[in-house]
Order: sequence, then structure tokens, then C-alpha cells
Amino acid sequence: MSQLPSKPEILDWIAAHPTQTAKRDIAKAFGIKGAARIDLKRLLKELEEEGHLEKRKKTYRDPDSLPPVSVVMVNAPDSDGDLSARPLEWQGEGPEPHIALILRDSDPALGEGDRILAKLTRVGNENAYQGRLIRKIGTNPTRILGVFRKTSEGGRILPIDKGSDKEWTVPEGALHGAKDGELVEAEQSGPRARMGLPRARVVARLGDPSAPRAVSLIAIHQHGIPDAFPDTVVAEADGMKPAGLSGREDLRDLPLVTIDPADARDHDDACFAEADTDPKNPDGHILWVAIADVAHYVTPGSALDNEARRRGNSSYFPDRVVPMLPDRLSGDLCSLHEGVPRACIAVRMQLDARGNKIAHSFHRGLMRSAASLTYGQVQAAMDGKPDDQCGPLLDDVIRPLYAAYEALKIAREARQPLDLDLPERRIELGDDGRVASVNFRERLDAHKLIEEFMVLANVAAAETLIKKKSPLLFRVHEEPSKEKLEALRETADSAGFQVAKGQVLKTAHLNRLLDQAAGTDQAELINMATLRSMMQAYYAPFNFGHFGLALQNYAHFTSPIRRYADLVVHRSLVSVHGWGKDGLSPQEIENLEATAGHISETERRSMMAERDTTDRYLAAYLSERVGSEMTGRISGVARFGAFVRLDETGADGLVPIRSLGREFFHHDREANTLMGSESGMMVQPGQRVKVKLAEAIPVTGGIALELLELEGKAVEQGAAATGGRRPGRGGPGKSRKGGFKGGPKGPAAKPGPKRKLVRAKRKDAKTATKVRRTRS
Repeated sequence: MSQLPSKPEILDWIAAHPTQTAKRDIAKAFGIKGAARIDLKRLLKELEEEGHLEKRKKTYRDPDSLPPVSVVMVNAPDSDGDLSARPLEWQGEGPEPHIALILRDSDPALGEGDRILAKLTRVGNENAYQGRLIRKIGTNPTRILGVFRKTSEGGRILPIDKGSDKEWTVPEGALHGAKDGELVEAEQSGPRARMGLPRARVVARLGDPSAPRAVSLIAIHQHGIPDAFPDTVVAEADGMKPAGLSGREDLRDLPLVTIDPADARDHDDACFAEADTDPKNPDGHILWVAIADVAHYVTPGSALDNEARRRGNSSYFPDRVVPMLPDRLSGDLCSLHEGVPRACIAVRMQLDARGNKIAHSFHRGLMRSAASLTYGQVQAAMDGKPDDQCGPLLDDVIRPLYAAYEALKIAREARQPLDLDLPERRIELGDDGRVASVNFRERLDAHKLIEEFMVLANVAAAETLIKKKSPLLFRVHEEPSKEKLEALRETADSAGFQVAKGQVLKTAHLNRLLDQAAGTDQAELINMATLRSMMQAYYAPFNFGHFGLALQNYAHFTSPIRRYADLVVHRSLVSVHGWGKDGLSPQEIENLEATAGHISETERRSMMAERDTTDRYLAAYLSERVGSEMTGRISGVARFGAFVRLDETGADGLVPIRSLGREFFHHDREANTLMGSESGMMVQPGQRVKVKLAEAIPVTGGIALELLELEGKAVEQGAAATGGRRPGRGGPGKSRKGGFKGGPKGPAAKPGPKRKLVRAKRKDAKTATKVRRTRS
């Protein structure tokens, strides 16, 4: 093209090609070369000054766009009965965009004037959106989970909550197709009745209570995780308005980006890096980490604050999340969506060439994410395959992030945090709620990059508050106890490795053990044994350091959307910087120790519920393969059997001791072994096995296995009448890890000659240990 394009032509191009908005992209599209680029730059500047375009670093985008989650008001239906809505947070200068509402069968009826929280998707290149209902604003009906029973008048719902005997009646027109015996989710309908059973309407059919779709709901209710927000909390969240620039630094021109999993439900952290121009810091880096300013919205003593503290944290399951905050905050105002102004607390860190933090400062600001990226996208871009979104960001945003990470790797190597190699399982569900596949998450440099940035930001928060002598909650991880460390040494010795003795234990010593085992058949055993030797981390108002990360000062700062501890740290930062009245209150400071204990418990509660859910999903996945042969490795032993971790899925199953062979097996607790009284066969963690899947029960998560081969040698099947049993033990009872233990009670379990033999052996522990070591 010989002539410059007109302004409308430029705007049309940008609207049609939202991922190709750099000046060079526009110049290439219109064939502009040489000196004509100066005139193009002038046109773009004029469009920016006129408000038609907004410049972000080197790209130009239409500022008139809506966030992906928005509060909208429903319009009157059109002549065809279709519903639309208008945005209540429109900040553009052009006409309001049109929002077509797409409702599901289970959605409640909407009428003119209703305010709803909606998920918005842009349609084509026009200023139009499709909206799907998240929920009505100002309504928060009671939710019920229970088993539906058909009656002549409709039905009843029997709750599955432990200790609850309250039933609900469901009229004929509110069944939603529910069938007798199904697990259903329902909500209260109509006013609360003074007499008789309360009324409800079914909103979701979850099928068989033992089916996968019900798994996480059962775990939520069994562990007492609050999954319904009180009306006052929802109303308070719905009344929130987006934070403005008043009292904040303007960070909107800083090209911060979020990098999260592809299925991320919120975006609470963003980052940006660039080379340090300070001549006193050659080859140094400036790293920004910005975190959603939850403290602005959740203030001490409010209904939102009380509920967030009660929950302690969000809980994550393969099919849902139980958030700490209502979705108006967690999915909207406190989520750093691309292109939307959001309140944040940011830390600017100066790193030297070797990744050491030499200075940092905190800022309360207003940011605007330049892009919402995924780990896979970012890694592919660095590997030479950038997509349309990452391409324009590669040189100015992504490469500098990796450069800062390379420096931090040097500092990490010097610090020597515990470096466990434990693949993380990923359970993927199909549209029917059943497990479609079980994979292991790939650990990319993009994952490690974000982890290192967050750790450094957490350290900066702790150091600042310690220096200011401000109360805070530390993340504490104490070193292993003497008993756990000795158990690790026993396991390492049995596998032919050593753990240093006679000196103060450091993570570097454990890393040397892990390095010795790396690449060997014992690598998984040593990694698991090292993990089991660790103490559980917790929160405390006292600083005892973080052993696993090899850090003296550490506090959680980077996830206030999903952890209450981080919110406390944010409030403390607000107080010490004098940013406002939403800092730590005197009552909070007084109750800090009680808060630490409470949220440590809620964290453990969520971990148990998430683990139980994973066990049930895996059992459901394997239930269709009963009778199949599988490979795995002994992951632990107990007096009632051996635990096996299956290679394909990472699921843990139990080989009951009665099925190990036709002899009695002695459990040596100290050596962590099972030894046959006649054959001397040794069963211990780390051994390779082939097993047959005998049973998988989705309701309990129990997986029972039969041992076929141990270290490549066939194992004799069947058990003698007394083999491997103890008086009064046995039966298909549930053991830890979702397994089964023992055999039938009764006369068959009386002590026999083999038991007397083992009792005699146990009198001499040294001899038993010597025999074990000789045979290994």
C-alpha cells in the first residue's frame, strides 16, 4: 500500500486482529516501510490521544472492553423472549456493549431489573458479549446435598450430613427429573416454613451417591468444610465497588503478567522483570511481584472477614473449588484479569547477578495485567514456539522473567532448599464427571520460575515486618525430629545409602542423599522416606524458620484470595506503611496465636478432604479394571500388610498380610519390614512388585491388591489358617490410605506354632536386625 491507512482503517484492523497490535504488525499489514513509519507512529499517537486506543508497552488495544466476570442488570425480554443485559461497571467512552444472556435449564428465572454476576465471553470482533449466569446478586439460597426419595407428592431429600436428621420436601414441579436413590443438590425454595418440612427444589442431579460426580461433595460434607456463604457475607461482597487510584501508586503502565495453570480459577499474582540500569549492580535485575489487594475489600471485623477466617483457606478438588471468599471477590474484583484495573500490593526487588536480593520496597497500587498467560504458553514461547498472545511479549516481558529466574537459580543452589522429586498427579474428568485420565503434571521451568518469584516475595514481606517489629503470621517448618530422622537413616541404610550423623542437620545433607539415589531403582523410595521424615508446616506468630526452604524469615504473602494467613500479612504491611485504616486491628493482634492455630487446622482439614477425594476418584477409575495385573513399588509396610504405589496412576493400594504367602510374617517396626517366618522372604519399601487388582471401592477409596511377584520372583499365593493373623484382628475393615486389613475374627485367628516362633524371635531385637541385614 503506497498511502497511509485512514484512522477508521487502523481501528478496523486492530478490532479484527486483537493479537497483532504492535506497531510493526500494523505497518506490515498496510505495507508501510521506511520513513512512512514515522507518519504511522503519528497516527497511532493521535488515536491514543483521542481515546480510541490505549497503549500498553509497544501494543495498542481498544480500552472499551468488559472484564470476564461482571455485574450486569437484566433488560426486559425482546419480542422473541430472549434476555439481554447491560453492564453496571462500564468504563469505556463508547456505547455500552450488548450482552446476550445464555441460560441453562437449571438456572432460576430472570426478570427485568435483576442484578446478576455473569461470566462474559466476547462474540466475534463486535462490541458484543455472551453472558452466563453465575448467580443472582442479593440472593443466596440455602444449599442441600442429600439422597432423593420419591413420594406420591413429589419427593423428599435425606441429607448426608453426619448427625443431621433434617429432611426437605420437594414438590412435583421442582424435581428436575430426579430419580429415587440419586444424590442431588438442591436449594431452599420459598420462605422458611414455621411448621412442617422446609421446601426445596432440585438444581442438580449427581446420580449414584457412589459415582465420581458425588466424590468431592461427600468429602466436603464429611470434613465439615463450609461450602455455602451466609446471606450477610454475600450481600457485603455484592456491595463492593472496584478500587480506584485514590491513595495508590499508578502501576498500570507496568506490563505485569499473570502466569497460571490453564484451568486456573483465579489470578492473584502477577510479575514483571527487567534489567537493572543501576551501574552499581552490573548484570542485575529488577523484579516486580504484584498481589491482589484483598485487604482493601475484606476489612477486620466485617462479615466477609469473619467468614474468611472461619474457612481459613480455599479447598481445591478436581471438579470444583470451595473458595475462601465469595466469587464477586475471588473471581472478579480480586482477580487480576487481563486489561482490567485492579488494586494490588506490589513488591519491587533488586537482585544482583547471582540472584541475591539486595534491596526491596512495597507499594500499594493500581495495576492492569498486560496478559493472562498459562505455564504451557510461556514455556512454548521460550522454547521457540510463541503463539499469537506470547509473540508480542516475548522480548520485553517473557525473556526478562527467565533471565531473572536464571539468576535466582544460582542463589537457590547456594541456599540448598530441600529438592524432592515427587511427581504431582493430575486427575482429569470427562463431561460426565468420571475420571477420563490420570496423568503426572509436567514440571516446566515456567512453574519453577513462578515458585521462585513467590518465595522471594514472601521472604521480602517477612523481612520488612520483622524490621518494623510488626505482628505477623510466620510460615513455620521445623526440622525433623530425632525419631523421624533415625527412621530415614534406617531406610537409607537398607537401600545402601547414608545420611550424615553427628552434626546439625541441614537440607544440604538430605539433598546429598537424594542425589545419591537419583537415577536408581531406590529414588522414589528415598524421596518418599525423606518426605515422611519432614514435620508438617504450620502458622505461628513466632519465627522458628522454614527448614524445607532453608530460610530463616518466611511468611505467606502471595495468595490472600485463598489463604487467610496472607491476608493477615497484607494488613500488617498496610499498618507499617500507613496506607490506610484497613490494617491489623488491636483485636486481631491480641488473637493472633488463636488465629494461627485455627487456620493451621483448616489447612489440614482441606488437605485431608482433597486426599480423600483423590483416593475415591482413583478407586472409581480402577474399579472397571478389577482382575488386571499392574506393576508398582512397595511404598510402606504395616503389621496388617504392605502398601503398593501403582506405576500407572500413582494410586496406593494394600496387599493384606494374609495374602502375602502361606507363612507368618513378622513386622519389624524399627526396620520397617515384613519377614516370612519360614522362607525369610523380606518385604520392605522400595521393592518392585507385580500385583493383581482384587478390589476397588469408590465409596471408601479402598484398593485391595494381591501380590504376584516381588523383585521379579513369583510369590506363592494363599494363606494358611494362621498365616499373618493376630487374635481379634482382620476382616475387610478400612485401614489408613483407604486399604483393607486383616482377616476374619474367630477361632481361625488363635495363636499357632508360627506365632510362638515369632514371639521367640522378637526377644532378641539385635538378632532380628542382623538377620534382616544379612538377607538384604
